[in-house]
Amino acid sequence: MSSKPYILLLLLTIALSSFAQEIPVNGIWMSPNQTTVFDRTVYGTVIEKRNLYINISKPKRTLFVIEKRLSGDVLIAAYPVCLGANSGDKKRKGDCRTPESKPGRPFTICQISDASHWHHDFGDGRGPMPAYGHWFMRLKGDYVGSGIGIHGSTGNHYSVPGRGSEGCIRLRDDDIVHLKKNYAFIGMKVFIEKDE
Repeated sequence: MSSKPYILLLLLTIALSSFAQEIPVNGIWMSPNQTTVFDRTVYGTVIEKRNLYINISKPKRTLFVIEKRLSGDVLIAAYPVCLGANSGDKKRKGDCRTPESKPGRPFTICQISDASHWHHDFGDGRGPMPAYGHWFMRLKGDYVGSGIGIHGSTGNHYSVPGRGSEGCIRLRDDDIVHLKKNYAFIGMKVFIEKDE
């Protein structure tokens, strides 16, 4: 019996398994719970955009873009974020807390709006000012209040990463553009982890 079919099958298996694995960072295989991010980092290439989802780690002040693949979840990109000024799950409108996902019930991006001309008054004496970067990604889901989203940090870029928003997830202006251009879409699932 010829060994050629066996060798071809072995080579095909190796090629497919390496194609499905995540890209090593500095030679080390990393997952979101091992990663600390201070600047935008791209770890891998997207195979199927519709299989992407977002995981926001409150403890790490980081938004992770992850792709669900047959081989498992693969870390694609990460961005530093500013979260609600107060820790814990959102209890009422105006409490400056970022809502947290309930088990098995992620949020979804229900709208992506051009926010480049939107203004907000933070009540800090600066008056109404541009505050959302170029994009506002509105989140739909189980939380108290309304208007929670992922957006830029115009006028508050110094706050990323950190705590200081009124409840939204605030990225750097360049990062919200990068996220929208490369990964975000209507219907994308968003998981927000609990504070430690």
